[in-house]
Amino acid sequence: MQAKELREMSADDLSQKSAELREEIAHLKLKRAASQAENPMKLRDTRRDLARAETVLREKALEAKKGAA
Repeated sequence: MQAKELREMSADDLSQKSAELREEIAHLKLKRAASQAENPMKLRDTRRDLARAETVLREKALEAKKGAA
């Protein structure tokens, strides 16, 4: 997922997406531990997507704080 797509989402949507990605990471870690991961690179990509989502969420929070001050 691109950061551009994430910036178009609302803060609530980003929070929900972040939770979904965390859950997916947990499932992928379990699959990797059981040696059933069909695509080991999926875990890395998902972690990076989570980082992007968290970064955009933080940017929105800072903008809101800056706008309120």
